[in-house]
Amino acid sequence: MPLNEELIAPAASALTNPYLEGPYAACSEEVTATDLTVLYGELPVDLDGVYVRNGPNPQFAPLGRYHWFDGDGMLHAVHFENGRATYRNRYVRTDEFEAEHAAGTALWRGVIEPWDGNPAGDRRERNSANTDLVFHHGNLLALWYRAGKPYAVDPVSLETRGVDDFNGTLPGEVSAHAKVDERTEELLFFDYGINAPYLRYGIADKSGTVTHYTGLELPGSRLPHDMAITENYSILMDLPLYNDPRAAAAGRFKIFFDRNLPSRFAVLPRYGDGAQAKWFEAAPGYIYHTVNSWEEGEEIVLVVCRVSEPSPVSDRAHPLAQLLAYLRPEAKLHKYRFNLRTGTTVETPMDDVNTEFPAIDQGLTGQRGRYSYQMRLSVDRTMIFDAIIKYDILSGAKETAPFGDGMYGSELTVVPRDGGNREDDAWLTMFVHNCHTDLAELWIYDAANMTDGPVCRLGLPVRVPLGFHATWVSGDRMRAAARPLA
Repeated sequence: MPLNEELIAPAASALTNPYLEGPYAACSEEVTATDLTVLYGELPVDLDGVYVRNGPNPQFAPLGRYHWFDGDGMLHAVHFENGRATYRNRYVRTDEFEAEHAAGTALWRGVIEPWDGNPAGDRRERNSANTDLVFHHGNLLALWYRAGKPYAVDPVSLETRGVDDFNGTLPGEVSAHAKVDERTEELLFFDYGINAPYLRYGIADKSGTVTHYTGLELPGSRLPHDMAITENYSILMDLPLYNDPRAAAAGRFKIFFDRNLPSRFAVLPRYGDGAQAKWFEAAPGYIYHTVNSWEEGEEIVLVVCRVSEPSPVSDRAHPLAQLLAYLRPEAKLHKYRFNLRTGTTVETPMDDVNTEFPAIDQGLTGQRGRYSYQMRLSVDRTMIFDAIIKYDILSGAKETAPFGDGMYGSELTVVPRDGGNREDDAWLTMFVHNCHTDLAELWIYDAANMTDGPVCRLGLPVRVPLGFHATWVSGDRMRAAARPLA
């Protein structure tokens, strides 16, 4: 379905930013809405837990040019219990949020503006904790894509508990896409920055205590966005996309893609020292998000959404040209095989459709799973999702479920059904922005019959701006956590 700009927002001009308008426009209030209205179908009575999604929501007018990645983190959640559904949204109250809230105005400029005017601190960048969420040691952890302090949040009330220093054991920061191995209850994470070692990797046990931490040597500062795990290994990335050194020296952030360098993947024993990493090379490109990884004999299989041309082509006359171009990614499903014995890499394109924000059964992270549910990108001046594609990543088969005219989705979560005997015996939960009403809905699909459309649509009395990543926390996991439900 082509992008319907009339329903979304006016075309960007020299004075407008599409990521501050239409379905991206910020919410003005924090609300709680109980007993959500069923607009269509029936609410599955076995849903027990919380679907929660992160995203940018600036509390004040931005200083300078606003990038979609700049906005204050806001969590939007629907909590299911005893056949009832409750919606909440709350800001992640980072140190920067609280400082600006007290001042009554924005104090930090964003990632495409010079940093020299920002408040002094360990880093001049603003940690907005707006990118991803994982549930570990009784907390939702709100994470930021540029790596920063993780913020602990109550999974039901969404109240911020504060910076989580992992019981005083966290030696650095945590990037957005940490992985939870639900079999071992470990959190595996990475950190990166401008100082050597440029890439750091760690593990926290189920209590949130860091039990392993090591550095990996890189040729220079890089911008890895995601990682992957298997039962015995972790996969970290050295991709040829990084901050232009001249821009960094001038206190600016300008992405540079070096096509003369390969993409490199470090396969590291889970508890190994960085020097034990085995490096594999592949064609240059960029990876925002991994789907999953697992072991097959002497090979590591890694499935990703790969961008082959991460350098934007833009209209230089527009003041937001570079921002708008970078937010038009062309990401395609792609598979790598790394042979641990021979050191060889085999890479295989799996589809030619532009998809991103993959979701799997979180309990299968690091195991050989079958299905990935990905958002199809309808890409024009803004990035927006117009359908789900269900991939069988073992056979290559796929099914597509369009949302319909003026309906745009968010990253979904996969909720296994009690007693299910198939991987797709599950519910899919996601927020949808209804451009006709300018309100949000929560859609629930039967994963095995996704193309039949949602089995239930819940109406929300508010807008939920389009945003980033989501997670599902089951009632069982919350009840078994160290902290009681709020």
